[in-house]
Amino acid sequence: MEMNVFIVEDDRAIFDSLKERLGQWSLQVSGPEDFHDVIGAFIQTKPHLVILDIQLPAYDGFHWCREIRAVSKVPIIFLSSRDHPMDMVMAMNMGADDYIQKPFHTDVLLAKIKATLRRTYAYTKEPADVLEWNGAMIDMKRGVIRLDGNEVELTKNEFFILAVLVQAKDEIVSRDELIRKLWDDERFVNDNTLTVNVTRLRQKLADIGLGDAILTKKGMGYMAASL
Repeated sequence: MEMNVFIVEDDRAIFDSLKERLGQWSLQVSGPEDFHDVIGAFIQTKPHLVILDIQLPAYDGFHWCREIRAVSKVPIIFLSSRDHPMDMVMAMNMGADDYIQKPFHTDVLLAKIKATLRRTYAYTKEPADVLEWNGAMIDMKRGVIRLDGNEVELTKNEFFILAVLVQAKDEIVSRDELIRKLWDDERFVNDNTLTVNVTRLRQKLADIGLGDAILTKKGMGYMAASL
């Protein structure tokens, strides 16, 4: 399947450089012509992944992340020169899949893009379509969890973390192992990203009465408990 990466970046030199590099890996690259209507270009393009800068003309990247998340679960990677921790936290809480600071090494970004695409569009090849956990049903195809008529939708990262923990069957999964499974190579990961995703997952599980089901084992990792 030919993949399309939608890059929202107003620095033309960076855009052209990424387009050339990603093109070497058979990835199609497109971007908005009008930064006042990023969502229109996104809907028309229907990309498989979005790379989103924060500082943009007209509206910032957080605005466009909200707009995209309102209509799509497509993976989003923020790419920004802003290095305040709250920027990354805001991005992840809005549903971003990763956050990379400028200046960046193109090979690092490419590795993250490839891992995200592989994780997003291949995860449904699990042997089971549905997992049962504490009375809840985890829909492996739709990325949702249901309990007593209540349903919450998870992002790709949240869903993947939950599936890994549940499949471990009351065993502790280390943070390093989760990071390797999520991003393939731990050298390309900011550890805070995992923390934000687990926190967000717990908040969503609390909405259906499973707020205490993901345990933190200090110095060891996480465990999906049987309640």
